[in-house]
Amino acid sequence: MDKQEPNRRFSFLAWFQAPATLVGTVFLVHEPMNLAEAERSAWIYNAGQRRVRRAPDLAYDAVNDGTEGLRFTDQYDGYNGAPDRFDWKLVGKKEMYVPYNVYKASAKTTKYDQLLSKNHMNPEFMRYELHRVWVVEATLKAGQKHSYGKRTFLLDEDSWVVLWEDAYDTRGDLWRVGVHGFKQFYDAGVPWVGFTTFHDLTNGAYLVGGLDNDINGNPKFNLKGKADDFTPDALRRTGTK
Repeated sequence: MDKQEPNRRFSFLAWFQAPATLVGTVFLVHEPMNLAEAERSAWIYNAGQRRVRRAPDLAYDAVNDGTEGLRFTDQYDGYNGAPDRFDWKLVGKKEMYVPYNVYKASAKTTKYDQLLSKNHMNPEFMRYELHRVWVVEATLKAGQKHSYGKRTFLLDEDSWVVLWEDAYDTRGDLWRVGVHGFKQFYDAGVPWVGFTTFHDLTNGAYLVGGLDNDINGNPKFNLKGKADDFTPDALRRTGTK
């Protein structure tokens, strides 16, 4: 950014191009570095109302638009937001087969109708490797509210990327499983996820996010940005374009 904001971890701007009911909706998020000092600030531009409003519920287990209820806000990018509703425990390290170097699944030559089969992604395009992962457990604190009572995360030892999540309901039953495909963006030297998947074990539905197989070009890193492009006023301008 051309100027740094105090206690700002990142600024996030995203807009919908489909489905028709969400076209023109734009989100803006300011994420603090230290969530003990400041809370997340979020705004939404509604194309139908043509106005910007605060989005204070864009956190924790608020359901994300366009996900059909299969992903909560704090599951984006593995885990994000304040950790204060859970007690956290570092269980230890183990070896496990995890989705790694998933280049075939996210290749431009792989079509969605080949990749997205019923109930799960086509295993012919998936790849798993035996890796060391750190196991982290999050248990809902007494008196706190969240749709998940317990969560287990697997963090890649080499990159610290969240590769896996087992999410349990408040009765202790395994409800959802997050499987996140890792790959290295060699041109930028960045380890990141090529896609994220969330499986609902109660109904067989699953959600895939982050695929860009049919989009020309690749993610861009190390670009120069303007802080003024990530303000509520800029959000209004973006929504009316």
